Amino acid sequence: MTSCECNRQAARAENPRTAARRPRGCMDRLDLLSFVPFRLNRLATEFSNALAADYARFGIDVPEWRVMATLGMHDGPRSANYVVRCTRTHKSRISRAVGQLTKLGFIERLESDDDRREIMLQLTSTGRRVYKELLPLLLAREKELLSCLGPAQAKALDDVLNVLEESLDLMRCER
Repeated sequence: MTSCECNRQAARAENPRTAARRPRGCMDRLDLLSFVPFRLNRLATEFSNALAADYARFGIDVPEWRVMATLGMHDGPRSANYVVRCTRTHKSRISRAVGQLTKLGFIERLESDDDRREIMLQLTSTGRRVYKELLPLLLAREKELLSCLGPAQAKALDDVLNVLEESLDLMRCER
């Protein structure tokens, strides 16, 4: 048994909640359950799945909601490239989402005033109504999902997320 395995077993015996955390200096194997990118992705997936039940009632899925949410933050149109950058979702997924949302009548495509080659997107009146109907449901679900945190923990989580976003130089969507 390696020293890393011994350390992990000792940690597991002491505290099962932190058992998967990788001891410092243990580099012989990746402990996926302690790998921060994997943990963040798992949490994001679980949160998305929990929220998906609310917007599935309107016939939309995760990428489609991301498009609507991004457009819903603004009064005017935004480019598809803006949605891609803001959501960090691959352009092919955004393109499919835009096609479906257009068929549903939730968004419309417009020609850009600045560049005729660029397509602009905006919510239709139906899309804006759906967005406004979903917003309180999703905010309530977010509150429910975060209810396991106390106020100080919720603030600490927000602070940590801000630091990580800034360190990765993530584009802040205009608010």
